[in-house]
Amino acid sequence: MSFQIPPPQPQYSKLSFPTPHILLVTLSRPKDLNCINSTGHAELHAIWEWLDEEPSLRVGIITGEGRAFCAGADLKEWNSTTQSNAKRSPMPSSGFGGLSRRTGKKPVIAAVNGLALGGGCEMITNTDIVIASEKAFFGFPEVARGVVAWAGALPRIVRTVGRQRAMEMVLTGRRVPVVEAEKWGFVNEVVAGGAKEAVDRAVAVAQQIAANSPDSVIVSREGVKLGWEGIGAEEGTRLLIESWEKKLNTGENIKEGLRAFVEKRKPQWVESKL
Repeated sequence: MSFQIPPPQPQYSKLSFPTPHILLVTLSRPKDLNCINSTGHAELHAIWEWLDEEPSLRVGIITGEGRAFCAGADLKEWNSTTQSNAKRSPMPSSGFGGLSRRTGKKPVIAAVNGLALGGGCEMITNTDIVIASEKAFFGFPEVARGVVAWAGALPRIVRTVGRQRAMEMVLTGRRVPVVEAEKWGFVNEVVAGGAKEAVDRAVAVAQQIAANSPDSVIVSREGVKLGWEGIGAEEGTRLLIESWEKKLNTGENIKEGLRAFVEKRKPQWVESKL
């Protein structure tokens, strides 16, 4: 594929493009259960920045290689710096894996193929859609290691699963099976099988999103985020209109979408300039 902006060349992740407009990021440290070290955080931050900046891309997917989605932080690296009192490399502003505090404009789907613990679960908490294999499970085991889920999940997970369930997850550190996570609303859909099936389903959902107006997807996502982040409905609506209505209404995609409806044909979207 050709891009206007050259893609990053990460060491610890693999980039692929299963269909037009869709980026698949595969965490690739299978022997280490895809735990992420300081270099990996910086790489992933750059990847998600590229997703937002590259006009031809509309949706991102993240998954893991092997039997894990992500086991969290590289505790060996963390232990090494802690025992020596060395300064740790700062995490990017976008958080764990460039996702747990990300505010980017394009949607990211998690295709969870196995265990998702600690920082791996923090990333999922801030993705837009979660497709999980029947082999997946989730947890915040930080309390058993004397650490804390600092990367943004704590104030976010409560908005998704509620106070009592969130407290149970983060205070006990127990592993939550995928069926239970689906009942809680933490997972959108559980698919039979493993990594391939989870990714295939995530790609299918991403294709549904990518078939829509890129402008409308960006603005609609912003509207949902405003509510999820705790802004009242009327205040969120006001901010959404003030920030995005003029940009959307002066773009080419709204004209094309309405024209295509009147002409009873499929829209031919142009890349978003938002």
